[in-house]
Amino acid sequence: MSLRADLSSADLDEIRQSALGAADPLGVAAELAEAAESGRLADEEDAGYALALAGEIAESRAKHDAALRYVDRALEAYGKRDDSRVGAARGLRARILFRVGREDEAVAELEPLRPLLTQYGDAAAYVSAALAVGGRHRVAEEWLTEAVKTALAGRDGEPASADDAGLLFFLLQQRHRVRHVLGLPHDTHDNLAERLETKLANTSAQAAATPADDLLFFPRAEFDQVIAEWPALAEVYGGDWDEHRARLERELVRLAGVGRTGLALLRGSAAGLKRQEGDRAAYAKQLTGEISWPPERNAPCWCGSGSKYKKCCRPRV
Repeated sequence: MSLRADLSSADLDEIRQSALGAADPLGVAAELAEAAESGRLADEEDAGYALALAGEIAESRAKHDAALRYVDRALEAYGKRDDSRVGAARGLRARILFRVGREDEAVAELEPLRPLLTQYGDAAAYVSAALAVGGRHRVAEEWLTEAVKTALAGRDGEPASADDAGLLFFLLQQRHRVRHVLGLPHDTHDNLAERLETKLANTSAQAAATPADDLLFFPRAEFDQVIAEWPALAEVYGGDWDEHRARLERELVRLAGVGRTGLALLRGSAAGLKRQEGDRAAYAKQLTGEISWPPERNAPCWCGSGSKYKKCCRPRV
């Protein structure tokens, strides 16, 4: 597999979904590292992401020394950045350290990530995954419990915003899974996690209100045509297809968090929107094709990428 020049963030996302099925995944990892370090990325700030992805591929093939080298170079490339991607890279580094028996170093890598549990929706997944590799399920349960309590503190059990609702959902969900692994009895937070899961799975019920035009979903080719025809709609739908999907996923999580059931996306097209002269609300009202949300974790993602939901749009919070 030969990677083209000027790889974008979207290209890297696609490689992440397909690399493990490639004929030579380690070759893909090496090419990613070379692309990051020779300036063959569309955005030089993606160098850390490309190198971390190389580390993830090497780890999956038990090439732990190479994986650790890649992730160390990723963290160097990230520099002083402090966001969820950096946290994910540090979680990956801790995971690799656990695999090679350097447990004290792994725990030291994870400790500073604890505050991220109440800042980023995907932090619960990469922190608990690293602890699971080290057999530290009880530590994961302790950290997630503390994060849930922090997320709920002073709010009478109700999240203060849509972002808080999404974050709480993923915290509760991850904590619930860890407690299941440990065989612990259900508590109040477990019951809340199950109620939220049930609400989200209840896609057969009708939505409480007419779907809003901001739940319009455009497949990749259609999205590109829409933005080319109406550049101002990038403010509404996102500047690229990845942002488009991420915005929709966040909005669906928010709606689920406030009790909406029967959630679905409206599949749109550039031609259809053009017939309505770019009037989004009018176009949404006449659409009938819906995509139920959420899919099962192992089912194909709602966006049509062909990847499983759990490895595609679900982590995008």
